[in-house]
Amino acid sequence: MTPLLQLDNITKNFVRPLDLAARIARFAGADTHEVVVHALDDVSLAVTEGEVVGLAGESGCGKSTLGRIAAGILAPTAGTRLWRGTDIAALTPEARRAAELKIQMVFQDSYASLNPRMRVADIIGEAPRVHGIDAADDIDYYVDQLMEKVGLDPGFRRRFPHQFSGGQRARIGIARALAVKPELLVCDEAVAALDVSIQAQVLNLFMQLRADFNLTYLFISHDLGVVEHLADRVVIMYLGRVVEMAPALELFRHANHPYTQALLAEVPTLDKRRRDFTPIKGEIPSPIEPPPGCHFHPRCPHAMERCRVEKPAFKEIAPGHWSACHLNDQR
Repeated sequence: MTPLLQLDNITKNFVRPLDLAARIARFAGADTHEVVVHALDDVSLAVTEGEVVGLAGESGCGKSTLGRIAAGILAPTAGTRLWRGTDIAALTPEARRAAELKIQMVFQDSYASLNPRMRVADIIGEAPRVHGIDAADDIDYYVDQLMEKVGLDPGFRRRFPHQFSGGQRARIGIARALAVKPELLVCDEAVAALDVSIQAQVLNLFMQLRADFNLTYLFISHDLGVVEHLADRVVIMYLGRVVEMAPALELFRHANHPYTQALLAEVPTLDKRRRDFTPIKGEIPSPIEPPPGCHFHPRCPHAMERCRVEKPAFKEIAPGHWSACHLNDQR
């Protein structure tokens, strides 16, 4: 089956140009250079129609950057983004616009992502009005339907974002994304800022919308409990690279990569007796100067000399289970 969305060999670097003082210093002979943040390093990912792919990892690993590239908000430094097997960059402007509309994003900060000067009816209705999704005469009815679908009272349509709770604002963001009738939603930590009880309600809403609208999700989260609840397949990232990918049940039962094992060891569960929290050894290296070889080797308890100099291959170790670790070569 051709993937709905495919990201091939995506690399993303953020470059901070030299300011005037630094340029003058370099002209005078000082060893100054532009700062380059290596956010993504040769990442490939495919999302099949109808599935939920969970993208997990520590803060700063590049999850949100990959999500924004998937949604077309950021352009990759290198690599290809394909929609139903076709390179989006090679499409005509009209076809590209249509493809981009099929991928929408639900942002982490539901308050910052909503225009505080716009009423909810305009926030939800603006995009379908501009893109001609529904006739202007029907837009009010269309907005009311969407609000009801996400659990909001249409009677609140004239209110501003600050007049809603965090959970309600999250629902507004979801309704806005649904307004252009997408096929794939990129959800970037969409429930991270919510109380646990509200998180459960919003997660259940996502699953209901998946059934109602035949949606596909790329669900980004640092919370493996949330990922386990939602995802069909899980992708683990570390410092700009994918280190493991497997069906959710397989990954949570038989994690292969040492980083994934360390993450899962600290997930709270009811069957674990009381014990002290043990964080992963060391600090996350800077993406400005990532370590050579395997990026995880400075923190890995199994690191060997090969890990320090050679990037591990990302290979299939079981049906549908991929991992990037030199330890797999010894099995």
